[in-house]
Amino acid sequence: MLSEDKVSHLSHVILTAVKKHAGTRLTSPDERVLKEIKRVLGVELAQEQEIDRTVRAKLASYSRGIVEGSAEWDVLYRKTFEEETRKQAKS
Repeated sequence: MLSEDKVSHLSHVILTAVKKHAGTRLTSPDERVLKEIKRVLGVELAQEQEIDRTVRAKLASYSRGIVEGSAEWDVLYRKTFEEETRKQAKS
């Protein structure tokens, strides 16, 4: 999970990038836009954490132990994480 400082920093970086984009005109004050960016980042980070917990539980349920950090675990984690992300996107 990202700290509040990191989320705040990312929000400001995103706002700056949006404002620099040609043809972009914000209709709300910067503070309101920053608040919305932070909200969206929070939702995305929470969803990613939930997927991470699901993936770890699935990998832990395998009958043969797969050592976390091993090449096999990394490949299975990445593959399962992508599958779970696709499932979440469909719902």
